[in-house]
Formats: sequence, C-alpha cells, structure tokens
Amino acid sequence: MRSVLEALGLVILGYLFGSISPSVFLGKLFKGVDVRRHGSGNAGTTNAFRVLGPRLGAAVLVGDVLKGTLPVLFASYVSAPLVTVFVALATVAGHNYSVFLRGKGGKGVATGAGAATGMMPFPMAILWTAYAVILLGTSTVSIASIVCTILLPVIAIVFHQPLPYVVATFVMSAVVLWGHRGNFRRLWRREERRVQFPWNRKPVIVQCPPSATPSPPDRSAQSGGPPG
Repeated sequence: MRSVLEALGLVILGYLFGSISPSVFLGKLFKGVDVRRHGSGNAGTTNAFRVLGPRLGAAVLVGDVLKGTLPVLFASYVSAPLVTVFVALATVAGHNYSVFLRGKGGKGVATGAGAATGMMPFPMAILWTAYAVILLGTSTVSIASIVCTILLPVIAIVFHQPLPYVVATFVMSAVVLWGHRGNFRRLWRREERRVQFPWNRKPVIVQCPPSATPSPPDRSAQSGGPPG
C-alpha cells in the first residue's frame, strides 16, 4: 500500500512539474505579454521563440526540457522503471494539458524529450544531435520535431531499452504527433513557418528617393525671344 501511494505521489509530482509553463511565466515577467495571445497561441517553446525572442525562447526551452527530465530522474532513483514511465507520461500530460492553464498548454516536444532524456540519456544524445541537424537543414521546427518524434521509439528499440521505456516512447510519440496535426496540414499546404537564423537573414536594402534635379534654364527667356 505504501509503495502504491509513493508511486501515485511521484506521478502527481510529475504532472504538476509538467504543468508549470515557463513561456507564460517569463513572458509576463519580462515582456508583459501572454504568449497564448500572440503568434500561434501555443504555450510551447516554438511560439516562445517567435513572441519573446531568442534569449527568453532559449530560457523557455531549457525550462521545458528540465521539467521533463528532473521528475523522471528522481523517480528512476527512488522507484521502479514502470513508475518512472508513468512519471514521464505525466510530465508530458501536464505540459499539454496544464492544470494551471485550464487544461491547455504546448505540444509536448521539449518536455517529452526531457523526460526521454531522463530515462535513456545516451540514445537521446544521438536524437538531440539529429534534431539539430534536421532543424539547421530545413529551417522548420515542426519537421525536426515530427521526424525525431517518430525516431524516438525506434532508437529506444535499437539501444535495447527496458520494455516499459519502449512502451513509454510509443505513447509519448503518439501524444506529440497528435499535437502536431495542425502542422501536418500546414506542411502539406507548404504554409509552415520557417526559422530565420541570423546567418540566413537577408540584408535589408533601403532605397533612398532620387534627388530632384533642377530643370535646365530657359534660354529663350534669357535672350528675350525665341531663337532665330
């Protein structure tokens, strides 16, 4: 009975950790804006980069990853792998359906990646590298997120992770892909936004209006009559 209560407490803790929204908190604290009212209206990392800028966006990314990693690491040290799996799923559920945001939130990419990193650090290091390469190659966050989400259970199987972890990666991938159904439509229509990296931005060319040239003097007026 005690172990059941401990497991339930860990799962609740994971959900509450996942429900914390760094994008909403930092946006209101430093910019005085609610990211849910701007951009895509999403409370995740990608919209935070768009609305809050790269510095706060990076802080949101770190926060979203850590709120998935820390509860999972703690659970893995004090409990069984099966409990760790439920904690990982709870962090993603908290991020996507936050109790503090009236059941709304992000799409679970960063938090899910953080939770998976807590369960299997070395395989996730490879997946993080793949994410960076795909993002730099396509300049599209959703493509990198979708591809790596699909690869998550594959890499868990390849590296012979415990069966509960493999099952968890399948569930997390399904949840994250469901959250990206709108991105699938925009990608199909070629309407998905791309990331503007500093080295990809085109210089803005400011065209100045041509200076007014004085009209030639009227020679007829100077000579007193039309030319003979």
